[in-house]
Amino acid sequence: MCLLVADDDAESVARLRELIAEALSDADVVWTTSMASVERHLTWLRPDCVLLDLDLPDGRDLAGLDRMTAAAPSVPVIALTASEDVDFGILAVASGAQDYLVKHRTDADSLRRALMYSIERKRGELAALELESIRLNADENSRLERGLQPTPLLLSDPGVDVVTSYRPSRAGTLLGGDFYDVVQTPDRVTHVVIGDVSGHGPEAAALGVALRIAWRTLVASGVQGADVMPRLEWLLRAERDGPSSFATALTLSIQPNGSVDAVCAGHPGMLWHGGSDVHWVEPRRGPALGLGGAAWPVESFELSDGAGLILLTDGLFEGHSGSGNDRLGEDGLLEIARGLCALGAGDFVEQLIGGAERRASQHGGLTDDVAVVRIARSADLITARPTGFGAAQGGY
Repeated sequence: MCLLVADDDAESVARLRELIAEALSDADVVWTTSMASVERHLTWLRPDCVLLDLDLPDGRDLAGLDRMTAAAPSVPVIALTASEDVDFGILAVASGAQDYLVKHRTDADSLRRALMYSIERKRGELAALELESIRLNADENSRLERGLQPTPLLLSDPGVDVVTSYRPSRAGTLLGGDFYDVVQTPDRVTHVVIGDVSGHGPEAAALGVALRIAWRTLVASGVQGADVMPRLEWLLRAERDGPSSFATALTLSIQPNGSVDAVCAGHPGMLWHGGSDVHWVEPRRGPALGLGGAAWPVESFELSDGAGLILLTDGLFEGHSGSGNDRLGEDGLLEIARGLCALGAGDFVEQLIGGAERRASQHGGLTDDVAVVRIARSADLITARPTGFGAAQGGY
């Protein structure tokens, strides 16, 4: 055990030498006589414990203790005092010491116990601080995750069923660059977005959150369809951390009568899932966001009652296929989907992701973020009584 002892009283030092020799036969002790010397030693020495006299010429009472804890906050400290004032000892502990000893009342056993307890108390304090830091980081990540994976904002009796799933690529993380959202406006038009920011990690996640929130705000304020993309283009270029960052996005506007307008900014197509049929729907593509695009085409089609559209990010089909080094690709994903077409919406989405993960398992699983949104229209959308923003689930 390494000890740093600071005491300038010759008689006290002589007694401490005897007590330490009796209590700890193998202790390595460094002796100092001033607070300035303690601070110099702590620039290169990390003792197991410091025994600090609170009556040093340059660090009387609690001033020395404050300097000590500032110089080495992770090192346990035992305050040494000639005072028998219990309140002063308690004050020293409250100010950062792990224990205190009255010099002329200390024996070898009490010194040994104080050293052992002080070291363990400091370890406990540091562990508690680390756990609290981890908890705060986890809480922050959870808040960011909730921003990345929003609750669909739907009216009462929306007439649509929404299933979502999000899986970041890196184990132990909550965030990635994929994003999605669903908003139903008072005219009962259901708006959907899915997107994928290039790159991984917190920068991509933050940009994805910014794009999603911007999209939701624009849609709620009446900016929709192809008019949204130029604004998202501007925002991405303003918020990205470098000129190489870009994002793909696909938006849908589903009318109460089943008419759908799709706007694609470099994003993959979507799967049509209805009855025994699963096939790709490929809207005309405009440029990805961040590449200087100025116009995005609108593709219109009809969505029948009960049919579902599965919007997804390319992480779902860019993993390995299970055959050598081949990638799954859109054809491989369609093959998996057609084997699942009889399943209900939630099971279909989970099994679709699970099937892609199993194919890629020999190569470590899926290596990119995955976001999936399945939205299906029902006859309720046509017959439901219109309601305003005030009746929206979760509020506007």
